[in-house]
Amino acid sequence: MQIVLGNVDFEMLIKLLISAILGLAIGLERELKRKPLGLKTSLVISIVSCLLTIVSIQAAYSFPSSDVVRIQMDPLRLAAQIVSGIGFLGAGVILRKEDDTISGLTTAAMVWGAAGIGIATGAGFYIEAIAGVVLLMISVELIPSIVKLVGFKKLHSKEITLKLILKDRSDIKQVIQALQEKEMTMDHVHIKEQEDQTYLLELKVRVSHRKSTSDIYDGVTQISKIYRTEISG
Repeated sequence: MQIVLGNVDFEMLIKLLISAILGLAIGLERELKRKPLGLKTSLVISIVSCLLTIVSIQAAYSFPSSDVVRIQMDPLRLAAQIVSGIGFLGAGVILRKEDDTISGLTTAAMVWGAAGIGIATGAGFYIEAIAGVVLLMISVELIPSIVKLVGFKKLHSKEITLKLILKDRSDIKQVIQALQEKEMTMDHVHIKEQEDQTYLLELKVRVSHRKSTSDIYDGVTQISKIYRTEISG
């Protein structure tokens, strides 16, 4: 029901308030994980998306009709541009690291999700917007933990990158065997002979998600053939 007092439409204000609360929920989840998409960014995306959707719908019915000029507008024409425009923000949080690993995809999806929640709220789909936020929280928080507990072996592992410096070419095979004995699964192997006559052994391996990075580092440095070690992941 639309409540109007003077020139103030309280239904629109309620829509903006609901979009702010739902955007706050998304932003809080990212903020707690120290991700690029924080509270302020999520609130701005959700509120402005809701506002543009309201403007788009209201503007479609604000132009007077006449027999001379017949104006027809799509009520969600402006809101449709939000989905494509928000891609610029999503691209800004996707990072490519030095080891060619990609991070920030989930955060980019949450940017898109915050915009979607704002659009749904602005269009008046309150229950659907609330349900969408609840399902988003379950999807990014609860489901991954459940999958790790009951999923395939590959889902129980994490990927790390090892950069090892060896002094002798004959040590390469022995080092790889030693790593396999430490329950490391090789996904990618890159060997490079360097100018100082040492050998760079770059490996992408999978290990149990229960092992911390420090434990893996301690285990790798115990291999006597390795001259220098660098680990990331």
